[in-house]
Amino acid sequence: MGKRRSCSYRNNGFLLLLVPVFLFLFLDASMAATAASSSSPLNTTQVSIMKELSALVLLSARWNTSDSNPCRWDGVNCSSSKSNSFSVVANLTLSSFSLSNSAIFAPLCSLDTLQSLDLSKNSFTNLSHQFFTSSCSMKAGLRSLNLSSNRLATPLGDFSGFPLLEVLDLSFNSFSGDVRTQLNSLPKMRSLNLSGNQLVGDVPTGMVLSLEELVLSSNNFSGNIPRALFNYQNLTILDLSQNSLTGDVPDEFFKLPKLRISLLSGNGLSGNIPGSVSNVTSLSRFAANLNNFTGSIPSGITKNVKMLDLSYNSLSGVIPSDILSPVGLETVDLTRNKLEGPIPSTFSLTLYRLRFGGNFLNGTIPGTIGDALALSYLELDNNQLIGSIPLELGKCKNLSLLNLASNKFQGPVPDAISNLNKLVVLKLQSNNLDGSIPIVLSELASLSTLNLSHNSFTGEIPREIGNLLKLSILNLQGNTIHGSIPNSIRLLTSLIELNLGNNYLTGTIPMMPVKLSTLLDLSHNNLSGSIPSDIQFLTDLEILDLSYNNLFGEVPTSLSKLQSLTQLVLSYNHLSGSIPTFRQHVDITTTGNPDLTDGTGNNDNTPASGKRRTHHAVIIIIAIGGALVGLCLLAAIVMVSFSKRIYRVEDEGLPAEEGVSQIINGHLITMNSIHTSAIDFMKAIEAVSNHKNIFLKTRFCTYYKAMMPNGSAYSVKKLNWSDKIFQIGGQDKFGHELEVLGKLSNSNVMVPLAYVLTEDNAYILYEHVHKGTVFDVLHGGRSDVLEWPSRYSIAFGIAQGLTFLHGFSQPVLLLDLSTRTVHLKTMNEPQIGDIELCKIIDPSKSSGSLSTIAGTVGYIPPEYAYTMTLTTAGNVYSFGVVLLELLTGKPSVNDGIELAKWALSLSGSPDQKEQILDTRVSRTSSAVHSQMLTVLDIALSCVALSLDARPKMRDVLRMLFNAK
Repeated sequence: MGKRRSCSYRNNGFLLLLVPVFLFLFLDASMAATAASSSSPLNTTQVSIMKELSALVLLSARWNTSDSNPCRWDGVNCSSSKSNSFSVVANLTLSSFSLSNSAIFAPLCSLDTLQSLDLSKNSFTNLSHQFFTSSCSMKAGLRSLNLSSNRLATPLGDFSGFPLLEVLDLSFNSFSGDVRTQLNSLPKMRSLNLSGNQLVGDVPTGMVLSLEELVLSSNNFSGNIPRALFNYQNLTILDLSQNSLTGDVPDEFFKLPKLRISLLSGNGLSGNIPGSVSNVTSLSRFAANLNNFTGSIPSGITKNVKMLDLSYNSLSGVIPSDILSPVGLETVDLTRNKLEGPIPSTFSLTLYRLRFGGNFLNGTIPGTIGDALALSYLELDNNQLIGSIPLELGKCKNLSLLNLASNKFQGPVPDAISNLNKLVVLKLQSNNLDGSIPIVLSELASLSTLNLSHNSFTGEIPREIGNLLKLSILNLQGNTIHGSIPNSIRLLTSLIELNLGNNYLTGTIPMMPVKLSTLLDLSHNNLSGSIPSDIQFLTDLEILDLSYNNLFGEVPTSLSKLQSLTQLVLSYNHLSGSIPTFRQHVDITTTGNPDLTDGTGNNDNTPASGKRRTHHAVIIIIAIGGALVGLCLLAAIVMVSFSKRIYRVEDEGLPAEEGVSQIINGHLITMNSIHTSAIDFMKAIEAVSNHKNIFLKTRFCTYYKAMMPNGSAYSVKKLNWSDKIFQIGGQDKFGHELEVLGKLSNSNVMVPLAYVLTEDNAYILYEHVHKGTVFDVLHGGRSDVLEWPSRYSIAFGIAQGLTFLHGFSQPVLLLDLSTRTVHLKTMNEPQIGDIELCKIIDPSKSSGSLSTIAGTVGYIPPEYAYTMTLTTAGNVYSFGVVLLELLTGKPSVNDGIELAKWALSLSGSPDQKEQILDTRVSRTSSAVHSQMLTVLDIALSCVALSLDARPKMRDVLRMLFNAK
């Protein structure tokens, strides 16, 4: 699988199918001659109109209008006039021009030759009244109108004056009200997209029967799916997903012979899956996930359908034997239902994604699984499957993810697994597997996650494990492994989490990989010797558990240098001496070491019993997010030099002070005079040379508080410039990216004010408004419980910031979004950090997968385990986890279980949903309780395992606003 830059956006084939394919395709034949006629002049009337329009557009955006012929302007397409030698304006595309002034509709209405108008991705809040009056001559010939992704928040207007309109896209606005009668007078309509608004009432059915595409997703439509929809025999796309529809689905799909895509996901639909779906020969994709469907799966449902998603329902019975066999089948997702019986034994050669996890399937994995040669993702976890792992799996050489966890598999792991040289994730935990850990696993060069925990593996950890250079997570806890930890473990340079607890390991603790950042758990073993002082080099380590071993000697004072450490567990060893002084927020447990004192001579440790405990003391895995602050935008930057504040060694010859790095380049980004007069780069560098100024430490950087000569405070972020993942173009590239970010403005996003470069490090300066992180106020041991209004305000503010970032033609994607990377100005005002990570970090320069560096454990979207591409859907998943934290008061990983997975497991019924909420807050009033349940539904949709089921951030923001 090829690696890509972190900011690249991967076109999703599923999403592309939803784009109205008729957009701009139904214009008359004269438009095909645009290029040939562009050199012909416009008549004086249209030239005058275009100049008037350009004057209005130039107020908001740069528009290349230097050419005297408007037909050669960007976004303007002309065609030959049928009545004279002049050209006429036929197509006008002003997408992403930052337009907001509705005055431009006056000249637009005068363009009576216009056939296609695209004003998408702007900031219009209302449409001019003239747009809907008979005086707007442009409407008579308009065939395609795109107003998507604006801020239009009025009831839907009357479109009766658009007699030729074929394509209408009003998606991702805030249109409200009932639309049953507004669309009745569009006789030529072929494609209608109203997704991502606030429309209510019944699903509209008053459109012309020739309609071909109907996209109504992410609104508040309610009631049943009307039978009248099945009278639209030309429909090719029907998208009703993410609404509040209920009741049974009419079993009348046979009336839609041209239907290609049908999306019913994320509603409250019930009853049976309509069997007539299998009769539509043109249907290639059918998604009905996240509903309340019951009954069995209809036989033959994939006879024509290539992509089937019925996950997260209550379907029961046996999986049809023919469901995986049709030629051309691509994906089948039946996750989280109540299905039982065996796995079907006939597999299509084209099947590449199969997800059956979270059911009650039994029997064995059929040996015919080896016929699925295209299979890339296989998830059969959390079932009741038995037998051995079949040798035939080794034939599926395209597998990237293999998840067989939480079943009843027995026997050894077959050597044939070594054939899966593309495997990135291997999860076999919580089975009854035995034998030695196969040495052949060391041949899986692409492996990033290896989880063999809670089985019955014996023998020693093979020293060949050190060959897995891309391994980021290794979990072998809860087995009967003995022998010493191999020294080759230090070769795992990408490892961020190592769990070897609850085994029978002996010997001393070897040198560990310096990249360990999430967890090092060696507890409940028989390790001896002293705690090695070289653990101090694990500078990003957050949790260290060495409890229940036979360690002796003093606790090295060097451990106190672990600035990222949050939890240290040393219980039940034979340690002596005094406990070093750690930072205030480090949770230290030393019970069971009678000779160990707290540094003042006091000892409240009880003697170690010498008896090995049988249960692991569960560690809450809280990973460190990278924290880099800023924003990505498309604005051109004018570099502003302030000679008194720019220090260049080669020009100024500034000496390096004792203990202070020598400045190569310091540059102000902001043009705000308050900051330009206050920031002193040498004071910033002096501040980072003193550890007492640290107020936040995260995975990629450290934050320092710097006081300037005038008494104002600034936050200084220190990056490890020598880390290869930062080196994506050198210092010039770095500076340019930061300057672009510094020109953005959003109250819920941290924006850089200046930067300083030294030989080994880069420093970014921000206004110091830090009142802690969201993690601090939720999980930092506050005596008072954060009330719901503040939690809601935090959620809404983060949503506003993230919607802003996603709102550009090239969305700004976050490499890490978590409660640790959201700073607080006040208890009600969040600011998103870590946003320039996608610009200054390149995952392809990491030796692991994207999940190795992208995000914090518990927030990482499941698909990142086997991709190298950030997506907006991935950001939505992370935001959903943040919402769940605000709703539950629990951290992202609690008792070893990811919060999102736990919440989804309880989402099946109202009674179970009650268990998710933080009762300290939800019981304060009925209004709070109702609002929290509404927000919970939003959060659950955000953390859907299917990318297509997750809403867009603009829609999330709208839903949160409506929940208030």
